[in-house]
Amino acid sequence: MKNNIKIIFTAIIAIGIGLTAGYFLFANKMASSIPMDAHNHEAKIEETATAAEEWICSMHPQIRQNEFGICPICEMDLIPAGSNQSDDPLVLQMTADAVKISNIETSIIGATAGQSGKSIRLSGKVKADERLASSQVAHVPGRIEKLYVTFTGEQVNKGQKLADIYSPDLITAQRELLEAHKMQAINPGLLEASRNKLRFWKIGDGTIKNIEETGNIQEIFSIYAQESGIVTNRRVAIGDYLMVGEPLFDLMNLQKVWVLFDAYEEDLGNISVGDRVEFTAAGIPNKTFKTRITFIDPLINPLTRVAAIRAEVNNANGSLKPEMFVSGKLQNKTVSKKQLTVPRSAVLWTGKRSVVYVKVPDMDIPSFKYIEIELGEAIGDNYQVMKGLAAGEEVVTYGSFTIDAAAQLNNQASMMNKNVTQKKPESIGVPNYQAVTSSEFKAQLNAFANEYIHLKDAFVATDATTAATAAEKVVAQLEKIDMSLLKGEAHIYWMEQLNALQAHSKKITESSDVEVQRKQFGFLSEALINAIEAFGTTGEALYVQHCPMAFSNQGADWLSLEEGIKNPYFGDKMMKCGLVKKEFTAQ
Repeated sequence: MKNNIKIIFTAIIAIGIGLTAGYFLFANKMASSIPMDAHNHEAKIEETATAAEEWICSMHPQIRQNEFGICPICEMDLIPAGSNQSDDPLVLQMTADAVKISNIETSIIGATAGQSGKSIRLSGKVKADERLASSQVAHVPGRIEKLYVTFTGEQVNKGQKLADIYSPDLITAQRELLEAHKMQAINPGLLEASRNKLRFWKIGDGTIKNIEETGNIQEIFSIYAQESGIVTNRRVAIGDYLMVGEPLFDLMNLQKVWVLFDAYEEDLGNISVGDRVEFTAAGIPNKTFKTRITFIDPLINPLTRVAAIRAEVNNANGSLKPEMFVSGKLQNKTVSKKQLTVPRSAVLWTGKRSVVYVKVPDMDIPSFKYIEIELGEAIGDNYQVMKGLAAGEEVVTYGSFTIDAAAQLNNQASMMNKNVTQKKPESIGVPNYQAVTSSEFKAQLNAFANEYIHLKDAFVATDATTAATAAEKVVAQLEKIDMSLLKGEAHIYWMEQLNALQAHSKKITESSDVEVQRKQFGFLSEALINAIEAFGTTGEALYVQHCPMAFSNQGADWLSLEEGIKNPYFGDKMMKCGLVKKEFTAQ
């Protein structure tokens, strides 16, 4: 069939340049060899071609041409522009072939009960329990004659001998004890005072009694450990002279450890003391630890915008070591009442007001309706639906971005074209602060965008190392933007974008996996596009470009200085896949 279409396409061109006689001869020859149903199908194509001025691909609506042909990306037959448009601007119609190739999946939503609470992924480190730290100090002044603990990391147990000390002060105190013992009949209080002096230096009653009975003076005394733990710092050496209270060793008991997780501020509202946490450590394979949150840091780190949450874990076998990296999952309190939920993969926008596509029932042509909904809490892999959907509706759970991209190009309701059907002031959109934004701030934002372009080029080249280096420069350039140039609501909106720009740029620098980096680049691009649309820019034009197939057909945007498509999400695998959504020019 594809060869037949190519033949007809060649024949049409021949007609256009005047080879009418040759075409009729070719057509007569074809009539004897092509089946009747194929001939009729091609005749319909020719008839439609005369009426249509533009042909598009149902799968990739950015492909447009003035003649019938095939899509250079998926090789599907092009269809007349407008044939997949509905009278309702909220509804997009697609051919069955386009739905199949797009791998569009749907599911019927309903009210559920007994859903588990919100699950939050966390990363963190093992830390020593600060409450179990101790210092072993000298209780008597003197010179160290021998050390029984000699290196950092050595295990010390309570009651263990640590060092032998020669103490002239102790020798003098023993002599005073013996003299007081001789005079106990005359002055018994003096004897007790001499004994207490030795007791205050941690000399045991047994040792004191032995001195009194034998009359022998000890020149060397031992220091014993008062607590158990690991030596974290050895402060003395043989021959050192110690004063009373001077530390010999710093000890840390690791029988119990802390695990400190980083929690982003947007997740803190869903985290409470007592929530269950399961975590694993890379250094301890095939082992899952379970504990509960015992403390939430009341302060947020101003640079990372995270707060530390703490859990305590028994570590009797010493398998968890301080500074180990861990990955955890927090499960907060369960939800018992029935509620309507929608899969995360179905939602195009995060936030209170979001977008889904619902399959229109009882339609001969596959049709999908654009619907704005209000979301509540995230519950596992679903969102709670507060408004906009009803139980029993069939929601697109895979391929929503492909549908939305087609709707955008057909000038129907979509994320970028909500005003086609809705002009409510409260609908989601990027505010416009360009009139109140100084040219200095716009120039700084433009300088940041130029640094971002180098990062985009690294992903076009699929070079993770260069991307990480470019992201470091992006972070450095971001710090040069003076937020004090913005006031009021403009300042608040910039802070929201700044948080996202910082977080996702940093994650790119921390990863060596180019696909992980690309995911963060998508979030980074979204925040930058919002910022430029809100505040404006200077310098060269910037093109907002979109790939509907990025991230398993969820779609993603990016900025480019060139109108031509160079896809950073696929690189050489699909370099030209994408379309220009809008253009930013100097304001």
